Amino acid sequence: MSSITKETVCYVADLARLYLTDEEIEQMTESLNKILEFEEQLNSVNTDNVEPMAHAVPLNNVMREDVVEESMPIREAMLNAPDEVEGFFRVPRIIEKD
Repeated sequence: MSSITKETVCYVADLARLYLTDEEIEQMTESLNKILEFEEQLNSVNTDNVEPMAHAVPLNNVMREDVVEESMPIREAMLNAPDEVEGFFRVPRIIEKD
């Protein structure tokens, strides 16, 4: 069985820009190793005659009928816009130009 080391926890925390105390590193190492132990238990279960499923209980989608309706008028939609230009929502720029 593979195990998670403190070094691995520190490496992943660094990648995620997480700053963990020594106590948190210890707790995280123990927790992740417990998860791996549980995974080993699951791997030992015989699932040969078990059909794959998406949910543990049967589910049916409850959906309304798809009905074509008139769209909201642009002027009415723009009443909720904090900033509008020529019938479009103006939003802050999220991509910077070089």
